[in-house]
Amino acid sequence: MKTKKPKTTSGPRRSVQPRAGELPTREQLLAALAQDADIKGKRDLAKVFGIRGDMRKPFKAMLAELEGDGVITRTRKALRRTAALPHVTVLDIPSDADPDALHAYPAQWNDEEGEKPRVEVLVGSDARVAPAPGDRILARIDAGEDDIPHYTAKPMKVLDKPRRGQIGIVRMDNEGARLIPIDRKQKEMRIPLGDLGDSKDGDLVEVEVKLSGRLMIPRARVTNVIGNPASEGAVSMIAIHNLEIPYVFPASVVREAEEAKEATLKGREDWRDLPLVTIDPPDAKDHDDAVHAAPDEDPKNPGGHVVTVAIADVAAYVRPGTALDREAYLRGNSVYFPDRVVPMLPERISNELCSLKEGEPRAALAVRMVLDADGNKISHSFHRILMRSAAKLSYQQAQAAIDGNADDKTGPLLDPILRPLWAAYDAMASARDKRGPLDLDLPERKIILDEKGMVADIRIPDRLEAHRLIEEMMIAANVAAAETLEQKRQELLYRVHDEPSSEKLQSLRDFLGSLDISVKQSDSVRASDFNGILNQARKAGNVEQVSEMVLRSQAQAEYSAENYGHFGLNLNRYAHFTSPIRRYADLIVHRALVKALGFGGDGLTEQEETKLTGIAQHISATERRAMLAERETSDRLLAQFLAQKIGARFEGRVSGVTRSGLFIRLLETGADGFIPASTLGQDYYRYVEERQAMVGERGGETFTLGDRVTVRLLEAAPVAGSLRFELLSEGTRGNPPSGRRPQKRPSKSFGPKGRRKR
Repeated sequence: MKTKKPKTTSGPRRSVQPRAGELPTREQLLAALAQDADIKGKRDLAKVFGIRGDMRKPFKAMLAELEGDGVITRTRKALRRTAALPHVTVLDIPSDADPDALHAYPAQWNDEEGEKPRVEVLVGSDARVAPAPGDRILARIDAGEDDIPHYTAKPMKVLDKPRRGQIGIVRMDNEGARLIPIDRKQKEMRIPLGDLGDSKDGDLVEVEVKLSGRLMIPRARVTNVIGNPASEGAVSMIAIHNLEIPYVFPASVVREAEEAKEATLKGREDWRDLPLVTIDPPDAKDHDDAVHAAPDEDPKNPGGHVVTVAIADVAAYVRPGTALDREAYLRGNSVYFPDRVVPMLPERISNELCSLKEGEPRAALAVRMVLDADGNKISHSFHRILMRSAAKLSYQQAQAAIDGNADDKTGPLLDPILRPLWAAYDAMASARDKRGPLDLDLPERKIILDEKGMVADIRIPDRLEAHRLIEEMMIAANVAAAETLEQKRQELLYRVHDEPSSEKLQSLRDFLGSLDISVKQSDSVRASDFNGILNQARKAGNVEQVSEMVLRSQAQAEYSAENYGHFGLNLNRYAHFTSPIRRYADLIVHRALVKALGFGGDGLTEQEETKLTGIAQHISATERRAMLAERETSDRLLAQFLAQKIGARFEGRVSGVTRSGLFIRLLETGADGFIPASTLGQDYYRYVEERQAMVGERGGETFTLGDRVTVRLLEAAPVAGSLRFELLSEGTRGNPPSGRRPQKRPSKSFGPKGRRKR
């Protein structure tokens, strides 16, 4: 029988007591917690070790690190050691783990014990079991011999990971209940009434699939009720759960955010008198960039400008290795839906401490750029500052003031602040036009929801000069960040965009050739070459068709630790610096600047530098996940909106052509739908890839990418976000794909579906 250790009241033993004025080690902290039952929280520990003055901050960071490592946990205000892992346990290796240095976390863990402990996975060259990122393993655990457990694991077996349940909507009917799957490729299933659990009609649920009967018919059993998108007005919940987007902040992350204190002038330049202003959408809740411009007073730069861009100093609050940092990395970026935002950082950080609020002192990283009269950058410098926004303006407000309709707020700002900004932008726009970035100005629709979370309106917001001003100044700041880090030989994350592949260029040439638009044959192209193509298309009246194909020919932008330039912007080096509240890439660039310029001890760590390639891959993947989630949610909202208009006629354009049929985008709403090839008409239609067209085998009737058409809505599936149309328009006439002459057109008589009879 074990005897209890005697309770001590005189502090930790001498063997664990550090020297006066020194911080305790991690081992000494844990020994104190183990030996002294009177130590309940951080204050008790601080008293025991005599923590005061400048020692408080690193002491607090040490506790946070121990908590983040899963060694100690905090319940309310009490600190204690976490439970130890069993000698043999099941571990999950994260999908983004470094293949050369695997780590894992216990598959089962009680959240009341605090953060999951991190386990180093040891795989020798002669190991019989060699797991990979994303695997679940059975492993033998070693905690080491020190007071602080350093968990290592030797894999014993790679286990099958249980599949996440299928997601769908419950629909009650006369026969009981059925599951409407979210995935368009999956089929409906019956749900036995005894397997409904607490779910009701319209609920979004997670189910497991079981086979029943001699015919092994799939049936669904509800395992988790996620919510009701219709009653709760949150259609985005479907995409959030289907794509496994983290949307609830762990308690440790929220606690860390709530405990954060406002930055002070210490280690910063005082720029609170510089009248920087924020210009954002009218409904913006976080403001992470502010701008200022003034004429350059240097006589050597006549007509020049000094442009300042200040960006919220998120790196001052989100330190490497903290719970905030781990969660921000996991999310990768904020995700924006019509009905909500899933932020990368908690509201205390994103909407308070790091939001450049009007009249409030805020920490920022600023770049001061000196431009000549033609908008070319002469020099730039970065500064870590304390600023105070002079005004919070919307794009519409700032534009109205410049256009002669100033209000009570913008009137006094017009001459001292707004006019110098526009003067600097005019010069920058001139330099941009000479640079020749890709000019694909495609309209973006905004879905407006009512109080119930349903579609009330769909608008194409005006594209204002104020939008372009902010964009151009942010691009200039991003370039300056990349240039400075390269000059300092500091590792960083680039924002890269490769040039189109030779295969995509050839497909584009084939398509443009069918429209009699000339394009050079070289594989070495620049963004300005595409602008020339678009100008030809505008004159020919088919810019919509050509814009769609030019867009499809482009590679996807991504993050990379290696630089290969940004083709679309026609820039040799480019980094994301201007949105650290919503993008982890920008936070990494901020940390790199802090380290390279000696701005403080919260810069990029050596460990982060070695992981930049993996970080780039991970956040590129989370960006793609966010884009897919946003698109899926918009599709579902629009399908829900149009479900009340079955049988109605709409004008649209052919937005895609495949062997299966035509994709149609409605002009008014931007909703996308499909017309199966089998329903196009009484002819047999062949897909002609080089023309991006469906062509009738006998008559040569042709439907081409970008064609304007009239359609009738036949079916709307809001859960899947899909629409099916019937084509009412005739195509253009041409030669059949076989080369035969087109047949004589029949007389124009129309059948019951509106299509001409053949």
